[in-house]
Amino acid sequence: MLFTTYEFMGFMAVLFLAYYLVPKKCQWPLLLAASYLFYFCAGADYLIYIMVTTLTVYFAARMMEKNADKQAAYLKEHKAELSKEEKKAYKETQKRVRLRWLISCLLLNLGVLAVVKYTNFFISNVNGILNSLGSGKQISFLTLALPMGISFYTFQAVGYLIDVYRGTVPAEKNPFRFALFVAFFPQLIQGPISRFGDLSKTLYEKHRFEAKTLCLGLQRVLWGYFKKMVVADRILAGVRTIVGDVGAYEGAYVLVGMLFYTVELYADFTGGIDITIGIAQALGIRVEENFNLPYFSKSLKEYWRRWHISMCSWFRDYIFYPVSISRPMQRFTKFSKKRFGEKVGRRLPMYLSSFTVWLATGVWHGASWNFIVWGLGNWAILMASEELEPLYEKFHDRFGARGRLYGLFQMFRTFLLVCCLNLFDCYSSLGDTFRAFGSVFTAGNWNVLWDGSLMELGLTMLDYWILAGGTVLMLCVSLLHRTGSVREKIGRRVYPLRFAIWYGLFLAVLLMGAYGIGYDASQFIYNQF
Repeated sequence: MLFTTYEFMGFMAVLFLAYYLVPKKCQWPLLLAASYLFYFCAGADYLIYIMVTTLTVYFAARMMEKNADKQAAYLKEHKAELSKEEKKAYKETQKRVRLRWLISCLLLNLGVLAVVKYTNFFISNVNGILNSLGSGKQISFLTLALPMGISFYTFQAVGYLIDVYRGTVPAEKNPFRFALFVAFFPQLIQGPISRFGDLSKTLYEKHRFEAKTLCLGLQRVLWGYFKKMVVADRILAGVRTIVGDVGAYEGAYVLVGMLFYTVELYADFTGGIDITIGIAQALGIRVEENFNLPYFSKSLKEYWRRWHISMCSWFRDYIFYPVSISRPMQRFTKFSKKRFGEKVGRRLPMYLSSFTVWLATGVWHGASWNFIVWGLGNWAILMASEELEPLYEKFHDRFGARGRLYGLFQMFRTFLLVCCLNLFDCYSSLGDTFRAFGSVFTAGNWNVLWDGSLMELGLTMLDYWILAGGTVLMLCVSLLHRTGSVREKIGRRVYPLRFAIWYGLFLAVLLMGAYGIGYDASQFIYNQF
C-alpha cells in the first residue's frame, strides 16, 4: 500500500475520521492497529520481522532499566557501609550486565538486518572470488524476504535501546506503546529515523480535532504529492532510459542523467518526507524535519548537515562518537601522537572514526559496491576539505572571495559534486559508473543537447515544460522557506488567494501527475533502504 495509491488515500480518509471520533484514550491504540494493518498490506510475512525487533528491544530495554534501578536501590541502602572502591566495583559489575543485554540485542537485530539485506551480496562476492581462482563451484543465492523499511525501524529501535542503556530516556513500560513507536506507519517507508525522546512527546497524547492543524497537515501532504507525482515520477522515465544503456547514452547524456537523477532524488525523497510529516501533523503528532534546504549548501560538509538529517545524526551519535571515544581509539590516539606528533596524532583517530561512519553509511544504503564506494568517496572529499580548510581561508582573505557571487559559486560547486557522487546510485555496477563518468570527457557528443536527441528519452516537450515549471516552483518555495513557513505565509493571505493556491496545486497533481495507460505508482527511492 504505497503512499501514491488510491487504497492508501482511502485508508487515510477512514483513519482520520475514526481518529477524531473515537474516545481520545483510544487514539494511540487505533494508530497501532492502523500501523500493523498498513504493514500487513505490504506483506504479511514481514510482520514477524518487525514484531521480533519490537519484542526483543522492549525486553532488553526493560531488563537494563531494572538492573539500573536495582543498582541505585542497592547503593542507596548500603551507602554508609560501602567504601568508594566497593561502590565503583559494584557499578562496574552491574554495567557489564547491562552491556551484555545491549550487545546481545544489537547482535540479534542488526544480525537479522545483515542476513536479509546482505547475504546475497556476500555470496556474489564469494562466487566472484571463486571464478577468479578458476573454480567451477558456485554458491546458490538465497531467496530472502526484504521487509519494507527494515533499515529504518531497526535503526530507530536500536537508537532507543542505546539511549536506554545510556540513561538518556526511560524504558517504555507498555509494550503496545513501544510497538507503536517502532511501527508508526507514516515513517515506515523512508523515515525519518525518530528518537523516542522526541516522538513520544506527542505520539501518545490525546488530540482534539483542530481544523487548522488538519488543514496544515493536508497542505504539507499535497505539496509532497506534487513533488513526488508531478516531478519525480515524470523525470524518472528519462533517468531510466539514460542509465539503462551505458553504451548508447554516454557523454553529454550522462550529464543530463546526473541532473535528472539529482532532481528526481530530491523531489522523491523530500516529497515522501512531506507526506510523512503532513500525515503526522494532521493527527496532531510532531515528527522531526529531515531536510533543511540541502541544495543551498556551500560545501559537502554543510550539505550533510542539511540532507537526511535524522540518518546523519544517527550515525554521528551512535557510531562516530562511540568509536572516537572507545578504548581502542584512545590507545590509537596515544600511539599516533607518539609516533607522528601531536598534530597528526589528533587527526588520525578522527579520520578513522569518520571512515567507519561513511563505510557504514554506504553499506546501509544498499548491498552493492557502488554504495560502498559512494560512502568512501564522501569520506575522502570531506577529509580532504578538512585538511585544505586553512588554504581556503588564506585564499578567501587574499582575494576577497566572500561575496554573494562567490557564495552562489560555492552552491553550484557543491551541487555539481553531489550530482557526480549520485552517479554511484544511478548505475548498477562500478564498471558502468566509471565508464559513464569517463565518457563525459571523451565522447564529445555535446550536440545532443540541442539537436532534438533529448526528445528520445521517453519525455515529450510537454513533459519538459511541466518539469521545468515544477522545478522552478520547488526552487521558489525553498527560497521563500528561508524566512519562515510557506504554509503559514499563505495562511495569512485573504481566503480567495489561499483557496486559489491550494486548489491550483491540487489540480496540478490531478492533471499533471505521471499517470497513463498501464500506470503503476513508482515506489519511493528510499523504500529499498
